[in-house]
Amino acid sequence: MTTPTHLPYGGIPTFARAPFQQPDGEWRADVAVLGIPFDIALGFRPGARFAPRALREASLRSVPPFTGLDGVTRLAGVTFADAGDVVLPSLEPELARQRISAAAEQVRERCGLPVFLGGDHSVTYPILRAFAGVPDLHVVQLDAHLDFTDSRNDTRYSNSSPFRRAAEELPNLVHITTIGLRGLRSDPEAVAAARARGHTLIPMMDVTTDLSTVLERLPCGKHVYLSVDVDGFDPSVIPGTSSPEPDGLTYAQGMAIIRATARQNTVVGMDVVELAPNLDSSGRSELLMARLIMETLCAVDEHDSARPGWKQ
Repeated sequence: MTTPTHLPYGGIPTFARAPFQQPDGEWRADVAVLGIPFDIALGFRPGARFAPRALREASLRSVPPFTGLDGVTRLAGVTFADAGDVVLPSLEPELARQRISAAAEQVRERCGLPVFLGGDHSVTYPILRAFAGVPDLHVVQLDAHLDFTDSRNDTRYSNSSPFRRAAEELPNLVHITTIGLRGLRSDPEAVAAARARGHTLIPMMDVTTDLSTVLERLPCGKHVYLSVDVDGFDPSVIPGTSSPEPDGLTYAQGMAIIRATARQNTVVGMDVVELAPNLDSSGRSELLMARLIMETLCAVDEHDSARPGWKQ
C-alpha cells in the first residue's frame, strides 16, 4: 500500500505533511518551517531541543486546508515546505548561531512567510539577523519574561538576552512590544534599558484588565516579526516549558493578540520557542502550539493574501 496516509499517527512527520526541502535547494513555497533543536542557553529545565520534532508530529492533527463552521475554507492553495532542522554543533554556541542565521536567510529567500520551530529563546537573536534587510522592523513578543538582559551568569547570549543582542546589532529593529510580562523574577537594568529604547512593555495584569486597550497598543502598518514564547501562556494551558509562570495568557487571549497583529501589520516571520515536550506527558502543549501556528497562518492569509511575496 503506497497511498499517503491521512491518519495523524502514520507516515513520515514533516510539518503539515509538507514536502521536505533542503534550506539551500531549488524550491519555493508560501510557508516554510525550519527547526532549530537548540537548548543549551537555558537557565533552568532543558527539553526545548525536542520541540521541532514534537511540533511536526502534532501538526499532523491539523493539516490544511481547513473548513470551519462558518463554511469558509482557509489556507486553500497555500503551499508549504519543511526545510528540516539546522545542523547544530552540540557545544559550539557561536558556530550554532552562525548556522542558524545562514539557514534562516536561505529559507527567507525561498518563501513568503518563514516559521521557525525552536529551541530556547536564544535562537531568536540569530534568526533576526536574517531579517537585517527588512526596513522599520518591529517585534511583537508574547512572553512572561522580557528577555532583554545584558548578561546572565557571565554569558551575553542566553535565552534571557536575545532581544538585547538583536537591538544592539540591527539598526532596522526599531521597536519591540512585549505582552504578558509577569513573575517574581525581574532584571531592573533590563527593564530600564528596554524603556530607554522606547519599547512597549505590557504586563499580564493589563491583558486581564482590558484586552481591547492592549490591542490598541500593538504596532500598526509595520513589518512585524512575531515571537511566541510558550511561557507567555498560563501553565494550565501550556505546561510544557522550562520556566512556567502562573496567571498567564489563555489561548483565546493569545490568539486575539496574534490576529490583531496580523490584521494591522505585515507579518514577515514568526517563531515558537521554549516548548519542552518532555515536561508535558499529556502532549497537549505541542498540540496547542501546532494549532496556534496554523491559526496564525490563517490570520495572515486572511489579511495579507494579496501582499506581494506572501503567495509565491
